[in-house]
Amino acid sequence: MASDADLVTRYLEYVRVEKRLAARTVDLYALDLAKLQSYAQGTGRTAQAALPLCEVGHHHIRRWIAAMHSGGRSARGIALILSGWRGFYAWLGRQGLVASNPVQDVRAPKAAKPLPKALGVDDAVQFADFRSEDGAWLEARDVAIVELLYGSGLRVGELVGLDVQASALAKGWVDLQDAQAHVLGKGSKRRSVPVGSAALAALHRWLALRGSPPGRGAGGADSPALFTGRNGTRLTAQSVWQRLQRRSLLANTSTPVHPHMLRHSFASHVLQSSSDLRGVQELLGHANISTTQVYTRLDFQHLSRAYDAAHPRAKAK
Repeated sequence: MASDADLVTRYLEYVRVEKRLAARTVDLYALDLAKLQSYAQGTGRTAQAALPLCEVGHHHIRRWIAAMHSGGRSARGIALILSGWRGFYAWLGRQGLVASNPVQDVRAPKAAKPLPKALGVDDAVQFADFRSEDGAWLEARDVAIVELLYGSGLRVGELVGLDVQASALAKGWVDLQDAQAHVLGKGSKRRSVPVGSAALAALHRWLALRGSPPGRGAGGADSPALFTGRNGTRLTAQSVWQRLQRRSLLANTSTPVHPHMLRHSFASHVLQSSSDLRGVQELLGHANISTTQVYTRLDFQHLSRAYDAAHPRAKAK
């Protein structure tokens, strides 16, 4: 039987020539297989005899995953290595050199779910209160956008889908009299969320100017959309992202602001004040409460910081 080194060389030649993988990918496969050989070397019956790669079993793979995980390698990094190993053993199986693929049913550890990025209360309020010198029309529109995103927790897609008036074709609209936004969310599910006094005031200011964009004069906004560009067409999600990024730069916020960050901030701040997880779930339009529960981790971070700052024993040695 060919040596392990020969098998690895033949496999790398196979993926390079027959599968036509990029040189960088082949190099990464080579590193993965070198790691596999290293683990097999340390698992041999003696220091001089490595465990042959064709004799590696599920229990070996699982043990090596545990070693990588305890050594600090990320779940994503382990998953990529396993993918390289899995392809190698699939090839060995087609060559008739192994009876089964020892990596086939092995999965990497689950990656920790990252916390959503939210602004602190002071930063969020400062950002919402910021006023630029972009001109009355743009400023009125952008302030109304910020107030709706932060004040009502809308998704950017829900925001740009709003129309000025309710209609059979409207995906969403704001009822100024009832102070509610009616939106079409994920899964084509409709929900209504309250609109605060600051957002209502911002919307009234915007609606007074909306029909007279710079350079077009009165009657310039022909679209039914609530938020339009200067050309009179519905504002896109990308445009909202760009405006918020620019606005956060001008406002000198601690981090660049994007639409979903304002939604996260809305959820986190409401939860901090109310502790009503079900209520926040309804406001955000989450189908599953587990999606909303991630904000409890943000709330715990807030409480931890408050404890560290205020409790006399928090910093005791």
